[in-house]
Amino acid sequence: MSDATDATDHTERRERLLTEAEAFAREALAHDSSGHDFAHIERVRRVALIIAHAEGADPFICELAALLHDVADYKIAGDEASGLARVRGWLEAHAADAATIARVMEIIATMSFAGGQRPAMTTLEGRIVQDADRLDAIGAIGVARAFAYGGAKGRALYDPARPPRERMSADEYRAQPAPTINHFYEKLLLLKDRLNTGYARQMAERRHQFMLAFLDEFYAEWDARG
Repeated sequence: MSDATDATDHTERRERLLTEAEAFAREALAHDSSGHDFAHIERVRRVALIIAHAEGADPFICELAALLHDVADYKIAGDEASGLARVRGWLEAHAADAATIARVMEIIATMSFAGGQRPAMTTLEGRIVQDADRLDAIGAIGVARAFAYGGAKGRALYDPARPPRERMSADEYRAQPAPTINHFYEKLLLLKDRLNTGYARQMAERRHQFMLAFLDEFYAEWDARG
């Protein structure tokens, strides 16, 4: 078999795996109403590919991890271990090679915010997918997703008597739900300065400013000012 044929087969296997991963994620997230639906996956996928090409990363690994990342998320799977096992099992069942499985699983297992206590990503592809996911958590869509998630979990919009928490463990972050406005201070406004790549940081500036303007307007309307 020629090198050209090997390369064609390799490309076809990767394309087939991406197509199957898209179908898997679409089915797994079909009924989500918390802002972690397949539309979110599509946005993260597109942005990850844009950053991957700008930063010189492997677009296949970025795209595959972007497609699968929320299938493993504890908010969807119920707990992190079960979610990660489900994704690993799916990759093995669909004949992903060992190196691809290791790279994708490392990304998915590390990318969650979890109160800001996760270790840093070790690969460029991981940093890119994490950036793409975090970019979708800020800006106009980030605002919409924050309130969608809060509504799905029955959380108050805002409670002036409950100030945002400054530091917390991953368990505290998950176990002590707060009003949605607090989420801006506990996570969303922190993300701009925690992005990994220069390209993502440029994209974040406008989105960050939108959130600040939104909060100013929110408080003005809450207090019946203006």
